[in-house]
Amino acid sequence: MSSTDPPISQKEIVATYRQLNSELQSLIQQLTKAEMERNEHCLVEETLEPLDPDRRAFRLVGGVLRDIIYIMMKNGVVSFFYAQVERTVREVLPSVKENRVNLDNLIKHIEEKTETKRKETFAWKAKYNIKTQEEIEAAQRQ
Repeated sequence: MSSTDPPISQKEIVATYRQLNSELQSLIQQLTKAEMERNEHCLVEETLEPLDPDRRAFRLVGGVLRDIIYIMMKNGVVSFFYAQVERTVREVLPSVKENRVNLDNLIKHIEEKTETKRKETFAWKAKYNIKTQEEIEAAQRQ
């Protein structure tokens, strides 16, 4: 904070810290969800690879039998498009692999955003010497 910046109230400092922490938690949840989705795609890949390429392949999504999910990432936003057409393993497997690669890229992007937000949150916390209730209690026990 430079000498020309207006003073910030204690409430504003805490509110900003809570907002930063909330955004960080949201990113962590997004990361966890994307990692679970990627792991599911890896499992599907491993299951489909040894199968006969001409075998029919479908996918269960949200209780509805689907054959493929198209994942598109644009400006950090993930969109899912569903297609319900009969396909073979030969047709589905490349799409599953492509979706997994897209998820890998999304995970990398979210990890970068998470690390940036974590640094921003810790910098704010250090700048204003913010202590969480757990940190206060731990200091009192010592």
